[in-house]
Amino acid sequence: MPETAQDITATQERLQALSTALASGTAEQTRRLLNNLHPAEIAHLLESMPPRPRALLWELVDNAHRGEVLVQVNDEVRAGLIRDMETGELVAATEGLDTDDLADLLQDLPGAVIHEVLRSLDLQNRHRLESVLSYPEDTAGGLMNVDTVTVRADVTLDVVLRYLRLRGDLPELTDNLMVVDRFDKFLGVLPLTRLLTSDPDATVAEVMERDVEAIPADLSAIEVAKIFEDHDLVSAAVVDEQGHLLGRITIDDVVDVIRDEAEHSLMSLAGLDEEDDIFAPIVTSTRRRAIWLGVNLFTAFLASWVIGLFETTLQKVVALAVLMPIVASMGGIAGTQTATIMIRGLALGQVGHSNLRWLLSKEVAVSILNGILWSLVVAIIAMAWFQNLHLGVIIAAALIINLLFAALAGFGIPLVLHRLGIDPAIASGVLLTTVTDVMGFLVFLGLGRLFLVQG
Repeated sequence: MPETAQDITATQERLQALSTALASGTAEQTRRLLNNLHPAEIAHLLESMPPRPRALLWELVDNAHRGEVLVQVNDEVRAGLIRDMETGELVAATEGLDTDDLADLLQDLPGAVIHEVLRSLDLQNRHRLESVLSYPEDTAGGLMNVDTVTVRADVTLDVVLRYLRLRGDLPELTDNLMVVDRFDKFLGVLPLTRLLTSDPDATVAEVMERDVEAIPADLSAIEVAKIFEDHDLVSAAVVDEQGHLLGRITIDDVVDVIRDEAEHSLMSLAGLDEEDDIFAPIVTSTRRRAIWLGVNLFTAFLASWVIGLFETTLQKVVALAVLMPIVASMGGIAGTQTATIMIRGLALGQVGHSNLRWLLSKEVAVSILNGILWSLVVAIIAMAWFQNLHLGVIIAAALIINLLFAALAGFGIPLVLHRLGIDPAIASGVLLTTVTDVMGFLVFLGLGRLFLVQG
């Protein structure tokens, strides 16, 4: 999620302090500065440093913090840190991690280390870990923590309170106790507020909330985040197909999903991955970016080929070459606006068969109205600039037509990509630019040749 200006300033100050301490060679001072921070802050600082200082800083992180830090850093930085660690260090780093965090980390560890980690777990924790690992990481089952507190509906609140005192502690972010039957089927929740404020002689069944829907284990992480947002949840139960309680999801995991999705949307606009290390080696970064630059080059050649078809026209009417970028640029912006709305709607589940026709009609109407408005403005400027009435009419007509095609492309491309299982945020931009550039040049230059050259 986006950081505030205060957060950014604090991070920059910490980076400066650590960089100064590293440069001065005072390892002990650097170690103190570093290990006084929260693991998430340490992870952020590691991501904000080039490889060499990052490696030096990582050596100064206490073993007690390393597991939490590895969970917090992005995939590529984590892979680099893990690569330089010994098996014993990795096994030690996993000690004390929550089951959901351990499951996330385990998938990036070498096979030999995974074997050692599993051997170090007791039977109960091994079964818990296997339960989480049996689900994809981008589902509710992959997000859940199996460390839950369950109670039966037929016991009194006094019994529950004595049980909690005997237990001694509660898992983090526990706002509800899970109510299950003797077969572990989920029945509802007992809010801690009701437990503490209700008559101790009342039974759990009398004060529990039954109208709480559990989250299916195979539900996507994005849908889970939407449920938490819509219902203002702190935690939620996760169940299997038969309704058996498997674990719970807490708001901290959902915040991570929301942040990752926001970063994914931003980076996808450039064809990049949100897990990429911004301090990755030059060759690695070059290779990644070269792919999309190559795709863009192909589309640029396609647009240039269209322009080449009208070479004679451009030689005769130079004004067309001067005004040509306006048509393509306006179409690109209009198409991007429509595509952004569609991509967001698809991501939030707001776009479906029931409203597609209405959305299409709306976007077409908006494009026509904007086309008429801005075509008049551009036509007046073009006529005043080149003293040519026909040129003004031609660019006005081309703008209206291209904005219409831009709206259709911005509406249709994300929809088609979504149905093909391709992330619309990644591929829509290049395809949309191609359509608006090619159509803009084709229509504008075609009308120019028809009415200015041949006419």
